[in-house]
Amino acid sequence: MSTSNANTTTSPYNFLSSNYLPPKPRDHGLTEIRGPYYYPVTKTYLDELLSDWGEFVDGVKFAGGAFSLMPEERLRGLIETAHKHDIYVSTSGFIEKVLSSSNGNRAVIQKYLETCKNMGFDVLEISSGFLSIPTDDWADLVEMTAKAGLKPKPEVGIQWGAGGDASIAELESAGTRDPKWLIDRAKTFLEAGAYIYDHD
Repeated sequence: MSTSNANTTTSPYNFLSSNYLPPKPRDHGLTEIRGPYYYPVTKTYLDELLSDWGEFVDGVKFAGGAFSLMPEERLRGLIETAHKHDIYVSTSGFIEKVLSSSNGNRAVIQKYLETCKNMGFDVLEISSGFLSIPTDDWADLVEMTAKAGLKPKPEVGIQWGAGGDASIAELESAGTRDPKWLIDRAKTFLEAGAYIYDHD
């Protein structure tokens, strides 16, 4: 535990030491929470949650494509609430659904990116946990995302099928990828314009 504390809350326990947390916006030590996914998250709930804990939260992630089912006004309300607390908003990996349902149609992908930007999203996660796509195609998505005015967050992992509701047995049977492949892929994504989140 650090004896230095950058927290500015009015907690009665501020006299106790805690881990150092730089002020927002941070470029490391980020905390991203989930919005609507496993349970409903309303504008009032999110606003009250972030009023209490917003200092410690950097991003809100709409996992599972939950945002695609919401009326525009309600979605904008949630995104604006997060922004009010200086918190970015992420699409999570819904791009996989867009790619598979559109058969990779570039016009549909471009429309998706433009719509996300128009709705107020800040970060577009580019997942690769369930789709096997060549690295160059993922890098192209990173470039498209950056050009659309969103911060691309490509997923680089060693576990195939991670995320969702995959069981431990399913993940163990899927195996893992070569670490060198991961490093090379990450370098390609950075060169394509990937947004760096945590470089510690």
